Amino acid sequence: MIIQSRDAVVPYLTKDGSEIRELIHPAVHGNLAQSLAEATIFPGCRTALHRHHRSEELYHVTAGAGRLTFGGETLLLHPGDTVCIPPGTPHCIEALGPISLRVLCCCAPPYAHDDTELLEGPPVG
Repeated sequence: MIIQSRDAVVPYLTKDGSEIRELIHPAVHGNLAQSLAEATIFPGCRTALHRHHRSEELYHVTAGAGRLTFGGETLLLHPGDTVCIPPGTPHCIEALGPISLRVLCCCAPPYAHDDTELLEGPPVG
């Protein structure tokens, strides 16, 4: 059994510009098929448009509100909303409102930096 306290995880910035807490990842915890992270996008900021070639990604909003650009669509997301982002789909997410947007991100296969392709310059915000 693996138990990981969120507060014990040191956050880092990803290639897309979000602050990430890697909650469960095979490289650290020994699980096999997926990773789970919490992304924080600060008010007025958005991630860089990017895609993952191998990983399917699930976003589940836990706090704040956001605008997800997903392929050719734009979706408004609120706490409790979940969306599936298939491999190869360009996407970015923007925090709307006065509080940070927090999103649980589950990737299968697990997140890998070399699977992230930036499709534009640095993050906005």
